[in-house]
Amino acid sequence: MNTPWIDHSGIVAPMMDDNINTDAIIPSREMKRVSKKGLADGLFANQRYLDTQRDPNPDFILNQAPFTKATILLFGANAGCGSSREHAVWALKDFGIRAVVAESFASIFQANCIANGILPIALPRDQVRAMAQWVEVDPAAHHVAIRLEQKTIGFDGREIPFEIADNPRRMLLNGVSPIDETLVFRKEIDGFFNQDRARRPWLYS
Repeated sequence: MNTPWIDHSGIVAPMMDDNINTDAIIPSREMKRVSKKGLADGLFANQRYLDTQRDPNPDFILNQAPFTKATILLFGANAGCGSSREHAVWALKDFGIRAVVAESFASIFQANCIANGILPIALPRDQVRAMAQWVEVDPAAHHVAIRLEQKTIGFDGREIPFEIADNPRRMLLNGVSPIDETLVFRKEIDGFFNQDRARRPWLYS
């Protein structure tokens, strides 16, 4: 189960490049764990560390206060492109990211975000840039407020509507993944297998 997603207000880190791919979010060498926990150490590792000793790169935004406590990221277009690695979303979640706002998303990355309780919000480029410019004036104080039930994102005194399909919205509000939704029908699934095992036992031997 994921944490139910209702309202969230947090520090925003603008990373406005287009085509930020999953290998940049977490390089393949950082995918050493079976667990989803601990992957935050490898988040943006190529940019975040100066060397193999993991000396922090002071120029990288997530190493700078207050962005070390960012819970919302701003990306450009085609966010999360590249391979389908779910580890990228696990690393974002492990770092504490609750939402990613971008001009557009790679479809698999977007689906992985929803399955793992991260809200992906697509907005026109001018609105994402306006948000980034407002945040950069005072990153510690200029928090962005997101209300999923109302489907709005607020900053600089504005409330901007965003679109999200009903099913992903319901999953996020309830804190469930596709697997969680399937397991609601566990009794029916077990009943089917019990009947099928009796009817076609050779398939289960």
